[in-house]
Amino acid sequence: METRSLFVLVMALILVENATAITFSTRLIHRFSDEMKDLRVSRSTGNGNVSVMWPEKRSIRYYEMLVSNDCQRRKMKLGAHYQLLFPSQGSETMSFGNDFGWLHYTWIDIGTPSVSFLVALDAGSDLLWVPCDCIQCAPLSASYYASLDRDLHEYSPSSSTSSKHLSCSHQLCELGSNCKSPKQPCPYTINYVSENTSSSGLLVEDILHLKSGGDDVSNTSVQALVIVGCGMKQSGGYLDGVAPDGLLGLGPGDISVPSFLSKLGLVKNSFSMCFDEDNSGRIIFGDLGSSSQQSTPILPLDGIYSTYLVAVEAFCVQNSCLKLTSFNALFDSGTSFTFLPNHVYETISKEFVRHANATRSYFEGSPWKYCYESSSQELLKIPSLTLMFQQNNSYVVHNPLFMIYGDQGIIGFCLAIQSAEGDIGTVGHNFMIGYRLVFDRENMKLVVTLKLSRSQYW
Repeated sequence: METRSLFVLVMALILVENATAITFSTRLIHRFSDEMKDLRVSRSTGNGNVSVMWPEKRSIRYYEMLVSNDCQRRKMKLGAHYQLLFPSQGSETMSFGNDFGWLHYTWIDIGTPSVSFLVALDAGSDLLWVPCDCIQCAPLSASYYASLDRDLHEYSPSSSTSSKHLSCSHQLCELGSNCKSPKQPCPYTINYVSENTSSSGLLVEDILHLKSGGDDVSNTSVQALVIVGCGMKQSGGYLDGVAPDGLLGLGPGDISVPSFLSKLGLVKNSFSMCFDEDNSGRIIFGDLGSSSQQSTPILPLDGIYSTYLVAVEAFCVQNSCLKLTSFNALFDSGTSFTFLPNHVYETISKEFVRHANATRSYFEGSPWKYCYESSSQELLKIPSLTLMFQQNNSYVVHNPLFMIYGDQGIIGFCLAIQSAEGDIGTVGHNFMIGYRLVFDRENMKLVVTLKLSRSQYW
């Protein structure tokens, strides 16, 4: 015992002596220093102008942002207050087919008193916006839409006692540099991928009404202060039946609803969506999925996690995983159908044609190239499609077809995939059907449940 103690003492003396010869040092950089500002500019995906969100040293705004940041970090360290959250009218989502652009929608409540909005779910963008003090908006009367049994609503900040216009000096006001005064309301303009489709107006802070769920609590009302786009002017598809009552952006950006809910300490930084073949589904905030489920990493785009991008290592038709079909894909619930890079599209389409036991046809108005005459019985002979992720994780596509109906039922179908320029594809809503997809933003991974189980959503 004494020998061992002597050995430990000698080793300690040696370490102390050597430590005098080796010195480790690092330089601390303040979060609002000029160096950090330069770093933010270099990483910006916009115009690189961060002057509005960068406070002047020792100004009131400087200390406000420091305190706000510390409060958010403290809430995150304390853990989530609720296990799961969902919109106050329930977690259910629905699709109305072509009447509403083949997207999924859910009812949300905003403001005081609360007003209901039927918003489209879009994992490909960040902002929650609704029609508001309209200059150019889609019709909101139920009589205009075959699928609705009630009128849609228009939001007015002046009618909500909990609303507050976001100022141009706010750190989340991207267009603040265009303002004449830092105190004036912050404008926004978002241009979407669809041609000539946009929303513009003013940014407002207001309450989003939610309910809690999970094992520990049930049906507790929750109010979360989020940023809402007062959409005064829409264009393109937003005037033609796509998201007439607004859009719920679910992207990774700081201005998205999932980001606010996690920063407020309400739930974990994650959410899930599921879409079933009967046009029903669920959206749940705080859902992290299970460690037993297969997953694939979410990748940065140009060094920034600005969207849900994953690596597809191969595309398979039947049991054949084709060469040179690897690509990166955006998982975007706001895109109705799926787009593949040109070279992948051509390879997959040719293999699909080789396996499809049906007669090629043309259906007027169809945007797809590969369409076939068929009856419901012949659909059983359609080749299967599978995406392969890392570590041999497979993603079987349950619904790659678009059915064509006549007076007597199904008269044909089309392969609901289109080609796209560039190297990045888009996995749209039609490829998501039949899955529970967990967008785990804490660990930056997409978690996939292979088969949809209704019991998972109580």
